Amino acid sequence: MRSDLGASLYDSAMLAKLMGLVLLGVVRLLTGSQARWYGCPPKAEQRIYFANHQSHADLVMIWAALPEELRSITRPIAARDYWANTPFKRWITTEVFNAVYVERSAAPAVTPVATAPAERVEPSMAPIAPTQLPLVPPEPVVEVGRVSAPEGPDPLAPLIEALTSGDSIIIFPEGTRGHTGEPQKFKSGLFALAQQFPDVVLVPAWIDNVQRVMPKGEIVPVPILCSVTFGAPIQLAPGEERRPFLDRAREAVIALRSV
Repeated sequence: MRSDLGASLYDSAMLAKLMGLVLLGVVRLLTGSQARWYGCPPKAEQRIYFANHQSHADLVMIWAALPEELRSITRPIAARDYWANTPFKRWITTEVFNAVYVERSAAPAVTPVATAPAERVEPSMAPIAPTQLPLVPPEPVVEVGRVSAPEGPDPLAPLIEALTSGDSIIIFPEGTRGHTGEPQKFKSGLFALAQQFPDVVLVPAWIDNVQRVMPKGEIVPVPILCSVTFGAPIQLAPGEERRPFLDRAREAVIALRSV
């Protein structure tokens, strides 16, 4: 039984490796998959690659652009609702890309409602006449700021787990795909990771033309020459606040567009 299990695991690993080679060939045939390194050579160190996001193919494109020795230690993030909604895509992202699944949906925030404080009533020992009894129960008093949103799982937890285990990751700080060619404002996840993992190297990347290979809403890819440009690493400066850092990281990505 143990021998059969070992053989099955070996066969599964070989199938995943074969599929990875097939995907790599298809991606390079369709896109050219040119990797350009400016101010940051490919190096087997723990990194957070952060890039613009315009297509579901971004994950595959940036994975294919990395050298083989870096692909084996680098995990792209994948939206669970898209990449795990069929058995085949789930197998590809799990066994071939070794992706980190993230949840894109979040619980809606609950806005506290301010109410006027209840009127203070001095205690009295006098009996209450029947005509003084309230006809309806009084409204409960709601304290300002005490209403809280329902708690849910931390969306960064899978990324933190991957980084804690020593993996590099590929993230898209915009969160959702854009369609204007200009990256949207970066969300706070990159800042939180930079704070928690100060020794991990932050590498910006610009993915060019991939939105034309797999436009939003399309299924069949179109052959277009694409490239991924990796730039000089950035660091979270001591005392730097969230929005200035995220704007600076976004500018580092945009600057690679003209390189």
